[in-house]
Amino acid sequence: MKSLTVRLPEPLVADIEAESRGRKISKSHVVRERLEHGPRQRRRTASLTAIADLIGSVNGLPTDLTARKKEYLHATGYGQKRPR
Repeated sequence: MKSLTVRLPEPLVADIEAESRGRKISKSHVVRERLEHGPRQRRRTASLTAIADLIGSVNGLPTDLTARKKEYLHATGYGQKRPR
């Protein structure tokens, strides 16, 4: 296999590196796949786009819910056995 050196914009390099880490494959493999088949459709982005209008639409929740979810679930009794 021959090698080729190219210069890429920083955002594209960051995207390739993130995909490489996420899929646990080499950056070269990601680039070869993209050249052969085009960029993969990212599920996370598609999912986020699908619910973008709902983000921030629930009132009354704590602002740090994602950082302290276990504490809030424990406080509400989630996951504990209920009396029968």
